[in-house]
Amino acid sequence: MTEPTEVRNIIPPVFEQANLGEKILCYRPMKHGMPNLSIEQKNSKVIAHNYGHGGGGWTLGPGSTKYVNSLLIDSPLAKELSDQSTPIAIIGAGLVGLFTAYDLVKRGYSNITIYAEKIDCLASHYAGGLLAPVSMDNDHAMQPIIDQIGIDAYRFYDGVARNKNDDFKQGARLVPSYFNSREDSGLEAYVGKVMNPAKEVILDFGNGTSRMMVVYDDGIFMNTALLMAELHEFINAHHIKIILGKITSFDQLEQQFIFNCSGLGAVELANDTTLVPVQGHLIMLKNQVPENMNYMILVYFGEGKTEAHQKVKRSFYIFPKHLPDSAPQDIGVIGGTFIEGGSPDKPNLNEYDSMIDEANAFFGLK
Repeated sequence: MTEPTEVRNIIPPVFEQANLGEKILCYRPMKHGMPNLSIEQKNSKVIAHNYGHGGGGWTLGPGSTKYVNSLLIDSPLAKELSDQSTPIAIIGAGLVGLFTAYDLVKRGYSNITIYAEKIDCLASHYAGGLLAPVSMDNDHAMQPIIDQIGIDAYRFYDGVARNKNDDFKQGARLVPSYFNSREDSGLEAYVGKVMNPAKEVILDFGNGTSRMMVVYDDGIFMNTALLMAELHEFINAHHIKIILGKITSFDQLEQQFIFNCSGLGAVELANDTTLVPVQGHLIMLKNQVPENMNYMILVYFGEGKTEAHQKVKRSFYIFPKHLPDSAPQDIGVIGGTFIEGGSPDKPNLNEYDSMIDEANAFFGLK
């Protein structure tokens, strides 16, 4: 006999005006084909590129930096790095730049300087926090590399979630992650290696609406603002300097070895015309019941057009994001949109209303 499908009861959040907090507009750097994870020699400089992760920056971050850092350290171009006091420059103080510094310190390198245009209010702080390699554009041939990078990143966050990482006391936890299908999750490559298989469940919202979904009970939620704070604490504790200012040429830096983690800045810095900004909309929630928010959901709604006549890929997600120093009941974030070529002069603000309508429709609230 077939086992009956498990029913899970979820009390929906409230999406009335009094329950909606900050509206956030951010821009993800996406490189067509796959992120730029490569080594390049330019005159006297040896440059390790690590940018263009699209919506997978946090999902891949620790694994991506481990991969690129090893590429450079093991390269014939970097024999001087056998001396761990060799000066190293990192361009960018988003999650990729900070994880690059973290990984280098853990390998024993001590002479590291980060150069960044700014360190606050970055897309890295605002990101939702679901560990799933989605919203990317990877060549099929490159997918095994991306899968392994994601598996390495999962192991890192799992260590944080299980209190096995002395450097990070918070910022990641195991949370059931719900999708319409296994394919939508992007996580099947992780199953049997670091994750357990997904299973079919019915979500019952207690109002006459239910949804058949698949769940990975060992999904990982990354509280991105907390992780950024802990990365900065680690960097400060290890006396890594951050120099504020825009780097427009690698020749501006005196260091021979440079990690380019500049995100969208690589369009100018690396003359990379295949890198595009991807606009995303998020809304922080407030006045919710924290114990009712211990799950993540991501569903896709297909493509449409914004009021600026731009193509948008719409999805609905909800994660238990909680900002440092905010009240316990101010928990949750909903999204999201994926608008290639989005720009501040075309903010597509109507997407916020669409997101709230989609959230209400998903939970059967209106």
